Amino acid sequence: MSPTSRCTAWLLAILVPVAAAEARTRAQNEAAPAKPPTHRVTRASGPVKVDARLDEAAWTTALTLELAFEVQPGENVPPPVRTEFLITYDTDNLYLGFRAFDPEPGKIRAHITDRDRAYRDDFVGVIFDTFNDKRRGYEFFVNPLGVQMDLSRNEMGGGDNSEDDTWDAIWSSAGRITAEGYEVELAIPFSSLRFPKIPGEHTWRIAPFRAYPRSVRHQIFLMPTARDNNCFFCQVPMFVGFEGIRPGRNIEVDPTLTTQRTDELEDTDDLTTPFHDGSFETKAGVSARWGVTPNISLNAALNPDFSQVEADSAQLSTNTRYALFYPEKRPFFLEGADIFSTPITASYTRTVADPRWGAKVSGKAGANAVGVFVAQDRTTNLLFPSNAGSDLDTYEESNTSGVVRYRRDIGKSSALGVIATSREGSGYSNKVYGADGIIRISDQDTARFQILASRTKYPGQLAEEYDQPTGEFDGSAFFGILEHNTRTWDAWVWHERYTTGFRADLGFIPRVDAATSSVGGQYKILGSAAQWFTRLTFGAEPWQTTDHTGRVTDQAIPFYFNYQGPLQSTVNIRVARAKEYYDGVTYDQDRLFVFYNLRLNGTFTTSLDTRFGDTIDYDNSRPARVTHLAPGFTLDLGRHLALTVDDVFEDLDVSGGRLYRANLLQMKAVYQLNTRAFVRLIVQYLDLRRNLDLYLDPPDSAVEREVFSQLMFSYKLNPQTVFFLGYSDSRGEEDHIAMMLKSRTVFAKIGYAWLL
Repeated sequence: MSPTSRCTAWLLAILVPVAAAEARTRAQNEAAPAKPPTHRVTRASGPVKVDARLDEAAWTTALTLELAFEVQPGENVPPPVRTEFLITYDTDNLYLGFRAFDPEPGKIRAHITDRDRAYRDDFVGVIFDTFNDKRRGYEFFVNPLGVQMDLSRNEMGGGDNSEDDTWDAIWSSAGRITAEGYEVELAIPFSSLRFPKIPGEHTWRIAPFRAYPRSVRHQIFLMPTARDNNCFFCQVPMFVGFEGIRPGRNIEVDPTLTTQRTDELEDTDDLTTPFHDGSFETKAGVSARWGVTPNISLNAALNPDFSQVEADSAQLSTNTRYALFYPEKRPFFLEGADIFSTPITASYTRTVADPRWGAKVSGKAGANAVGVFVAQDRTTNLLFPSNAGSDLDTYEESNTSGVVRYRRDIGKSSALGVIATSREGSGYSNKVYGADGIIRISDQDTARFQILASRTKYPGQLAEEYDQPTGEFDGSAFFGILEHNTRTWDAWVWHERYTTGFRADLGFIPRVDAATSSVGGQYKILGSAAQWFTRLTFGAEPWQTTDHTGRVTDQAIPFYFNYQGPLQSTVNIRVARAKEYYDGVTYDQDRLFVFYNLRLNGTFTTSLDTRFGDTIDYDNSRPARVTHLAPGFTLDLGRHLALTVDDVFEDLDVSGGRLYRANLLQMKAVYQLNTRAFVRLIVQYLDLRRNLDLYLDPPDSAVEREVFSQLMFSYKLNPQTVFFLGYSDSRGEEDHIAMMLKSRTVFAKIGYAWLL
């Protein structure tokens, strides 16, 4: 065969299956019914014991349905496995049951993990819209061994912001593997849900779901879903019944007691200084939650324990211009967090560092959602943004912070809202206010926007130190995006602008004096589980950023390709020709980004994130080349032990040679004793080596090594009734000083939830 013939055969081998996939998916049922069906739920005929055995009399009279549609990767096709969903209720609880049949039970993926950590496993569950407003709801999932996962869902957030797994509820579950697959049982107290207080029957939208991960991850629903409809809840069936249910008093009191002792070097910059032994510091606090109405809750905390026992994932900060973002993990701030969410991050509760007290009201009544948050903080964390970079500082003065949020539902699935934030301290103030909205023009077209204005005043000495305006100064911000989504292609155009004087000190805005515009689109080719791909995506998104003078400070023309296929594999390739303005010079840059993720089986997942090409040496204002490699893997050893390793390796080369080499290694090992208790070890290691001869202003040391480790025992009866006991330390090495202990901490925390 000639080279031309071989090339032609190779192209046909690729293009023919692609064309066949396109033809097949066009012929399949592409859309959900115009009006989702309605099912009636009856009251339980007897008591239910949550033991993963659906053998009580109540289940014989429960509504039973079959999950008949695979929506991913197949498009509303018959699923590869059969799943039965059962639903009933009594005065206090909603009861859900699943019979998940499997022709090969030995291949069921199930591990004992902490709550919200079993998404790699098989699991079943439901997605609720208890207000039947098609805007937000709850998600409850359980793996075959009874591990709980719960989330809040906010259809107003859009994209990756629609689900939040930091939300937790108190509920019961059980699961067991059987000879035919597995069975799961859930009991969700009505006091853990919000729903309208109405006489008679309720109408909820409920989407039962099953995740069936094998070579590909099959997503199975009760109903078909249209890929060209951007409203999920609009397609979810309605369930009528639940007569006589009431949310109850819904009062929860959570006292906490924490104690810790920290020993540290008197001067951490000089590892030869004496080690200072600290004393135990014990703090008692209390948080309370009251369901003022079935839809509105009041949270209050006095001398609260806002500490977090989950160490933040370390991020490499070498040669960065802007402040790094860390997600919120503290339970007090997570109640009603979806209400405070807006396209621009105007409310970022990690800015509240050490509060004396806090209070929050959040909820929804009819078409109106409201959130109010107030706290007094002992310290004031400040972020000073600019076009070129951002600085962080802690102002050692107290402040009083507040956020007011209101959102009104418009039409079938649109909404408009307003937000205002305020932070006041000695000689300091920052106020932000504005409006936002999401307008669903059609099933395929959505518009989102937000407009904000700010007024800020810094203390004179602080303003001078960080080159900030003196006296009061104003600023504004705008974000807008228009999206068109269909089953095979998407298009969008967006613009955002932050003026030089805009500050959102209760939010997270690391860059101002920047106006960015972009237009983009992507084409999707849909395959199936039987092919070498399940989805291919080709796209481009050129964008440009200018400052207040009109100067182009950033520009890129990226093209990308995404592959999804067997072994739950994902490959992303992105290339870009870019320009970046820094310190008076515009740099031309070529960049390549490659990412892959592969789940070889139920126990091993591996990934690699890479970045190559041109960048800037920001410390010395000159062109550079970067090699950035971030490999990682997760290994489940049996049902109880999980090991996760992530590494970040980065070289920065300049004209004279390698400027630095950085290696950031993170390892986490968790042994789960049962669904409530685990022992966890975290180790983070940074090794940074610099060539001081290549720096215009050399740093103090050529070699810098740091090690942080934490060993902790955790017991959780429920998300609020907890016990933690742990030890952590940090060690450091600079130049020829050997690795030495810099600090060590022992800590304990106990919290208890009283439900009244």
